[in-house]
Amino acid sequence: MPKDIQTSIDAAAIRDGVERHLQYSLCKDAAGATQYDWRMALSLTLRDLVVEPWLASIRETYENKAKRVYYLSMEFLMGRLIEDVAINLCVEEKAREAMEMLGQDYAAVVADEPDAALGNGGLGRLAACFLDSLSTLSIPAYGYGIRYEHGLFEQHFENGEQVETAESWLAQRHAWEFERPEVCYPIHFGGYVSESDGKAIWHPNETVNAVAYDTPVVGWQGKWANTLRLWAAKPTKLFDLESFNRGDYLQANAPESLARTISRVLYPDDTTEMGKELRLKQEYFFTSASIQDVLRRLQSQGIALEDIADHAAIQLNDTHPAIAGPELVRLLADVHGMAMDKAIETARACLSFTNHTLLPEALERWPEGLFARILPRHHRIIEMIQETHLFVTGSGIRIIEHGEVKMGELAFIMAHTVNGVSALHSDLVKETVFSDLHAAYPERIINQTNGITPRRWLYSCNPPLRGLINETIGTDWPDDLEQLTALRPHAEDAAFQEKFRAAKTANKERLAQWLKDRDGTVIDPAAMFDIQIKRIHEYKRQHMNILETIALWNAIKDNPNGDWTPRVKIFGGKAAPGYVLAKSIIRLINDVAATINGDPVTKDLLQVVFPENYNVSMAELLIPASDLSEQISTAGKEASGTGNMKLSLNGSPTIGTLDGANVEIRDHVGAENFFLFGLTAQEVMERRQQPGYARAAIEASPHLPRVLGQIADGVFSGGDAHRYDGLLRNLYEHDYFLVTCDFDSYFDAQRKVDTAYRDTAGWTKMAALNTAGMGWFSSDRTIGSYAKDIWNAPSLKTE
Repeated sequence: MPKDIQTSIDAAAIRDGVERHLQYSLCKDAAGATQYDWRMALSLTLRDLVVEPWLASIRETYENKAKRVYYLSMEFLMGRLIEDVAINLCVEEKAREAMEMLGQDYAAVVADEPDAALGNGGLGRLAACFLDSLSTLSIPAYGYGIRYEHGLFEQHFENGEQVETAESWLAQRHAWEFERPEVCYPIHFGGYVSESDGKAIWHPNETVNAVAYDTPVVGWQGKWANTLRLWAAKPTKLFDLESFNRGDYLQANAPESLARTISRVLYPDDTTEMGKELRLKQEYFFTSASIQDVLRRLQSQGIALEDIADHAAIQLNDTHPAIAGPELVRLLADVHGMAMDKAIETARACLSFTNHTLLPEALERWPEGLFARILPRHHRIIEMIQETHLFVTGSGIRIIEHGEVKMGELAFIMAHTVNGVSALHSDLVKETVFSDLHAAYPERIINQTNGITPRRWLYSCNPPLRGLINETIGTDWPDDLEQLTALRPHAEDAAFQEKFRAAKTANKERLAQWLKDRDGTVIDPAAMFDIQIKRIHEYKRQHMNILETIALWNAIKDNPNGDWTPRVKIFGGKAAPGYVLAKSIIRLINDVAATINGDPVTKDLLQVVFPENYNVSMAELLIPASDLSEQISTAGKEASGTGNMKLSLNGSPTIGTLDGANVEIRDHVGAENFFLFGLTAQEVMERRQQPGYARAAIEASPHLPRVLGQIADGVFSGGDAHRYDGLLRNLYEHDYFLVTCDFDSYFDAQRKVDTAYRDTAGWTKMAALNTAGMGWFSSDRTIGSYAKDIWNAPSLKTE
């Protein structure tokens, strides 16, 4: 491996690299360079530093004939890469100094980089953390996904409502990727299947090409780098000249337009038949390209097909790539001549599946007619997989049933191991969504509690706290996060507490300045910053948070001279375009914010802020500044959560239910440093059996009738009494996620938060013990466990 980059590169060398790229890659001189030019020149310079360890890692993998991990995910929410690369190469300060030599503001250059819009939330951010840890642990790996042209939508608010526009992250050149036009695979759709001499032959009626774009992912201290390979859809026929010459210009470009549609947008709205078809094509597109790439690589090494499980571990991140099982079977059987039973057995030995949900509706199901039309050969292969499964297990569990192809069942049956992502979640997976399959395959489900990379989610995003930790326990913790336990003895030390508070204040002031510069929003850093950042969804219960905000506003107005704790409620997150109720929750938050923020009686004690277009870069500002972490999902519905880990790691105590990884976080940080409320998962199931439980909870509450009545009367909607009829009807008549039943417990817990926050020393101790207790939640620990328990993929770390 190359010698440590951080000791071989100085600021002058980085400066020289920036000047060289400015001149030779961008054809600019310093006098005429724009912010974009400086950012691109710095990015290319840092990219150059990654290439040597990247190539060395590839060589070492081949020389050792090492087993590779292939991580298939629809999302990779990477965030800005300048910071990531500079931090992991340990050249951040040298890069800053180099830009200062050139008369440039390093922070401004970094901030100019757009977030790659390749994910929605926790799923994509988890995938990014896992890639970081795979490289840090020197485990050979590829991440496989789609190079979305626009990715997830850009969120704006108009009259409080979410409006979606196209994300434009690729409007400028993406500095970090290497196009691989030579890595190109045909992806087929539709048509029919015939049989000749006992061999199935697929005759597709549509084909696009998948072309690879590679981004290096470098680990801590630059000792290893893996590859994120994203696929872009390209036409097999670039341009229809005959149509063009006839004057039919639209038809001339049709092949390119149809291909680009596949890799254009993350999660197209699937409420229409065309939307469903596009989503299915997207999932098959990237999965097929990835599986073809894996087999091509193994064959190039001379590995026999029956032995591929010894050399390739293929991890399915959620059900989106579940078609990997039938696709691998198709390639082994139809293309390479392996017997069908052997192909199924071989594919299963390679595949493992991470389940991320306890919501049955989140386990994808495709209309069988649509599936058979788009993937006719895979439809028949799934029938054969089902026949084998039914014969072996004697169970009645089917993959194709009631006119649907069930991708959760397919992924489970075709995986040798299925994992949940928190201890509670894994237990509930066995008891609920996959109870029948667990009975059929009792050893298949195991747990792998999620983790986060401390490099981005503390070291990079929180320099003030990083500096205090370095000063207190040394600098070896970024790749050994359990060392944070050494902070515990300092949690009650007055001098340490003062520095800890100073770090938090610096982060809060930074966020306040950012909000003022961005939106003109003015907030007081002395107030408690109460933050809920995640995808907008009924089960995550942002509506419970805003209902409690209204109840608190009422209480303050009733007693404006009371001993109130000033609080700023900050929300961040997007709702799926077709998710009507979630979008109604967003509008209610914004309507309530407009009313409360304009109230002269309460505005100094309570504010509501909802900055639009939440993304990784915004999270890097919000998380270090948070005083209180809102993790209030209905118990038994959040698989794990990783935002809860990031906030707690950065010294933000949690108010939450016993849901997902909250359970384990509470165990690690101490129950006394966690504000618990709400029904347990078992109690939730029992409460749902009681007729009229929602209306009964509302009528028994000292707060909810008034709050819901205000919404119904149009207090927050300019007198429009019907704007939230659907939301109110849901709460009174349905309320599957038990907002009404947990509300009073939540309100009371928030008042305990108010009291605790006013005890400055006690709160600081609590916050510090949260940071000190989070070492176990490093994604390095998670990936080490995957490598041992699922993949059998040893590290090539040499020290």
